[in-house]
Amino acid sequence: MIRSQQTVVDDAERPGAGEQMWSVFEFARRYRLAKREENRLLMLYGPTASLRDLLANARRHALIS
Repeated sequence: MIRSQQTVVDDAERPGAGEQMWSVFEFARRYRLAKREENRLLMLYGPTASLRDLLANARRHALIS
């Protein structure tokens, strides 16, 4: 069965789990990011960003104990 090109375009435009908009503050708290990293993400995206962007660009520094 061949799918039409219109169907493929519709599938690509449908927001998925990665397109959920998250508060940068909530994301930083949930993933235990340092305040410096939270501020970097805020400068990049503002107060909200897609989960996909946040996960792709967040940096977690290992804690040395």
